[in-house]
Amino acid sequence: MTPSITDSTVKAALAAIASESATTEEKIQMLIELAQGLQKKPKTSGDLWNAVELYQQAIKMCSGDYSLWKARSQAGMAGALKSIPDVGAELLLQAKAGYEEALPILRQLAGVVEVAEAQMNFGLVLQSLVPFNLARITDSIAAYQEAMGVFTSQDYPQEYAILANNIAIAYLSMSGESEQQNLYAGLAVQTFESALKQINLIDHPREYAMLQNNLGNALQYLPSSHPVENNLRAIAAYNESLKVRTCQGTPVEYANTIANKANALFNLPDDPEKPELGNSQNLLQARAYYQEAWEIFSQCQQMEQAEAVAQALHEVGAEIRVSMSNDDK
Repeated sequence: MTPSITDSTVKAALAAIASESATTEEKIQMLIELAQGLQKKPKTSGDLWNAVELYQQAIKMCSGDYSLWKARSQAGMAGALKSIPDVGAELLLQAKAGYEEALPILRQLAGVVEVAEAQMNFGLVLQSLVPFNLARITDSIAAYQEAMGVFTSQDYPQEYAILANNIAIAYLSMSGESEQQNLYAGLAVQTFESALKQINLIDHPREYAMLQNNLGNALQYLPSSHPVENNLRAIAAYNESLKVRTCQGTPVEYANTIANKANALFNLPDDPEKPELGNSQNLLQARAYYQEAWEIFSQCQQMEQAEAVAQALHEVGAEIRVSMSNDDK
């Protein structure tokens, strides 16, 4: 059940719209604009529920004369539902149904950018439903690729970067036989690298850092007969990301990247030319990164990440003790 509106500002706005001498179309527009305002920078999930209620009011006002406004309201409500934190799939399924109903009308009556934005968000909903076995990852990728036909790197670099990132992550999540898995991982790396030819550090630093960080992750877990080379490439990608992500400016993103870099160091020989000499120095560096990441995650109340890093700290500590024991022999 959708909670009823409690926010006094929203209630007042609804009352004003009800008594306003504006036309029906103008009232629908006002409802949508108010909902979009709540949806853009929600302070709590209550803001998103309020947006859902406003979209529902707009949909009720849309008769056969306002099919485009109805589709816009449905897509907007689906976006709000998608963003509400929920452990289950119910809200995502509602969002999926909203996009499926809205998209055919948007394709007929809306501009290409509006359609592409809906496709992009629809792809994200489908991708989020895959772990529940309620959607196919290939459908998610198809939705992203359709949106990418409009959101090109030249005209819409931010949207393009997000789409490329989502497509690559979708490839990484695909399962199959060993050879298929290798293919999907390779496609993910290619997608990240292709996007990074379009997105640069100077013009789009945030997107650049995101793509480099996730390229590092893809390289690190890429099945290959050259794991050392892949880890070295991964570390280079993380270093590029850390040109943007800093402890002061973006602490959580910074902590994610140094934890990822620590994972790569954990498995990297100190001297790649002489792997038989071990990796005691890289283990010590990995421990320092894990420790820093754990402190940041804990301070920022990111408890799930903090717990995962604490486990990594335990493992790297045990590995260091083994390494020191071997050195003493």
